[in-house]
Amino acid sequence: MASIFVYMGLGLLTGLLAGMLGIGGGSVIVPALVFVFAHQHLPPGLAMKLAIGTSLASILFTSLAAIRAQQKRRAIDWEVALPLGVATLVGSLVSGYIAGFLPGLVLKEVFGVFLGLVGLQLLTRWTPPANWGLPGRPALFGVGLGIGALSAILGIGGGSLTVPFLTACNVEMRRAIAISATLGLPIALFGATGFALSGLHRAGLPPATLGYIYLPALAGLTTVAMVVVPVGVHLAHNLPVARLRRFFGVLLIAVGTQMLLGQ
Repeated sequence: MASIFVYMGLGLLTGLLAGMLGIGGGSVIVPALVFVFAHQHLPPGLAMKLAIGTSLASILFTSLAAIRAQQKRRAIDWEVALPLGVATLVGSLVSGYIAGFLPGLVLKEVFGVFLGLVGLQLLTRWTPPANWGLPGRPALFGVGLGIGALSAILGIGGGSLTVPFLTACNVEMRRAIAISATLGLPIALFGATGFALSGLHRAGLPPATLGYIYLPALAGLTTVAMVVVPVGVHLAHNLPVARLRRFFGVLLIAVGTQMLLGQ
């Protein structure tokens, strides 16, 4: 079994990157956990499901901290966040449960494509043009379903999907980020629940798991990541972040390609 210090180190890296670059934790946590689990000699498909389920569970804790911070600033637009939040709740629970029964290698390929797209966005600093207004509640609900479903499959908090959608609808960036922070909670809670339920009684799981959630990794990740995010924010004002974004974009593309081509 990998040492708890490995997971704490991963939590340190995740928290720093989130603070410096605004990178969602799942983009780092999932491929890193797949690597660690592979060295524990877990089958690739099983390792991928454990990585996604554990990532979603860890995002639950960090999203609570983010919501608290945004609410203190009164930055959350609840008229938009609530309908989106209810929809992401439904989408993430259904998707998280179904994903637990999909072949793990399919999930790995989907995540590889996602990493490549995130890497390209970091390299190009692309943002969608703000050509639309916010749709009505029925359309918002449909968008939320899609965000929740895709985020749960990928093991992410949804910010890389929610923020571009809101900015394309002429929502100011800080307001979009605050709304996105609120959606991380239902996505993580119900996506992780879906992975936990679908993994119950699954043969071949290592000890100390709750379905497809690996509890030692969850503990190591969350205890450190929540502490060092403010440090990453501080470093963002003192380091060449634009250069770091380009470097990390290339790294994500390389990791995504490896996940697509690897066994």
